[in-house]
Parts: sequence; C-alpha cells; structure tokens
Amino acid sequence: MSLARAEQSVLAIVDIQEKLAPAMSPDARREVLAGVEVLLRAAEELGLPVLATEQYPKGLGATLPEVSEHFPEDARVFPKDSFSCCGASDFTAALETAGRPQVVIAGMETHVCVLQTALELREAGYTPFVVEDAVCSRRCDHKANALHRLRANGVQVANVESVLFEWLQQAGTDSFRRLARLIR
Repeated sequence: MSLARAEQSVLAIVDIQEKLAPAMSPDARREVLAGVEVLLRAAEELGLPVLATEQYPKGLGATLPEVSEHFPEDARVFPKDSFSCCGASDFTAALETAGRPQVVIAGMETHVCVLQTALELREAGYTPFVVEDAVCSRRCDHKANALHRLRANGVQVANVESVLFEWLQQAGTDSFRRLARLIR
C-alpha cells in the first residue's frame, strides 16, 4: 500500500537526543522538532503505537525533553548501539507485537540511522515511510543523498502533512478538527 494508514502504522522516532541535536543546523533542527511534534500529537489522537530509540544514550544523552514531553503514555524508548533500530531486539519485538505493517520514521541522522532502519525494515517485510521534513543530518547533502537512496530502494518518502492527512483519511471528524490546527 502506498498510503500511510493510521490503523496499520507505528510511529518510530529515531535518536533525537540531547547531545546529537545540537550538531544539526538550527533550521533543520527546528523543522524536525516541529514535524515530530505534529506526528506525535497525531499518533496520540489516533492511537498509533510510538517507539523511540536512543543511540548510545550514555554518550549522546536521552531523547530531547521537547520531544519526549509529547510521547503518549504508552510510548516505548529503546537504547541501541547498532545504527539501525532493527539491531535493537526489543525494538524489533515491539514492532512484531504491534502487528502493524507500516512504520513511519522521523529523527536523526537521515543518512545513518534513519536510512539503515528504513532499508532493514523494508527487507524484513515492513513498509517504511520516511518523513522528509521530520528527518535531518548534520549536512544537507547527506540528507539529500539518503532520501535519494531510500527512494531508489523502494522506500516511501513522504512529508508531515501527507502522513497526517493519510492517517486522517477524511475531513469533518473530531480528530480532523483537532489535528488540522497543527499545520496551519
């Protein structure tokens, strides 16, 4: 399926951490944080499971508080040493338990952890959606190259608004009224 569907999706937040985020350009960091907030609010409203990872948290710190404050109560955070989230066995087990074939991915860094996660998820039979305005790298050309590679390998590359409206599917609902305000 080429559309993201709320009832089939898990939201994965990759490595938006205290010591990694400052390495991103201020504009890219702002865009990612704004996009991730929208995705997290939508995930909570629509009942999507939220899984987050932290790359080597001892060295890179915890998830930024301005991100984790928007985690739904049942969000799960997984430490990892592997670059791909799939290398964290608890993350993979949580995906299997969720039983949803689509994984919407936001986070840092596009050309490393996001790319490796998306490609490994695709190989494992999931449909990953990388949200281009909710991911970043320290260098713009690295992000651009990663998005090109992802597309070339059959990974869906979307944006926050597309994912939001695909999850909602229709206007006129209470969820639509609450969530549409986030993008105005």
